[in-house]
Amino acid sequence: MLLLYGTARLLGRGKTMLREPVKRICGNMSSSSASGKRLRVLVDMDGVLADFEGGFLKKYRARYPEEPHITLEDRRGFWVSAQYGQLRSDLCEKAISIWESKDFFIELEPLPGGVEAVKEMAKMDNTDVFICTSPIKHYKHCPYEKYAWAEKHLGSDFLERVILTRDKTVITGDILIDDKPDILGVEPKPTWEHVLFTACHNKHLSISPSHRRLLSWSDNWRAILDSKRQ
Repeated sequence: MLLLYGTARLLGRGKTMLREPVKRICGNMSSSSASGKRLRVLVDMDGVLADFEGGFLKKYRARYPEEPHITLEDRRGFWVSAQYGQLRSDLCEKAISIWESKDFFIELEPLPGGVEAVKEMAKMDNTDVFICTSPIKHYKHCPYEKYAWAEKHLGSDFLERVILTRDKTVITGDILIDDKPDILGVEPKPTWEHVLFTACHNKHLSISPSHRRLLSWSDNWRAILDSKRQ
């Protein structure tokens, strides 16, 4: 609650703007869990709504034009820095420096259809949708820019729907749409079903038949939500 309030002030809003919305959203979350009738959808930001991979590659090549790079077609594994470190050990830190830089997150382009899908979800009956995203540990720019990105592309009302957490397993929900193949944390059995969002780094992975995959936002995400209502 305090994080949401403080961020709203950073974004230039009034001192008390988010106090009532925060109370309201906490109330909605409680009633949703208690009634069991509302569907709670958690949507990742980087790689699902925001084009992290494309934004990284563009800025990396601009900053280090003489260094080797990895095309989106050749990306493998969730951690970009790990794959660059395999090319040459010092490239790991150079890769990390890109997303630790000011304006990296706020300047990411939306992935096609994602913003529209989330806005549609938010208007559905008996549905609560939240942006559930993990900030990097280098927190000088990232947390603020994630909130700013949400306001820029989804509108100011979505500031009360942003959850920043390093451990998504502790967040209660019915569905988590995320491009990370393995989401681990202190909770061994999260309440949500992980729907893997297809990205350049995971499209070659084989997953179990019980693990659902969303190929893109043009895929039938509505059917996935409907299946959880049954």
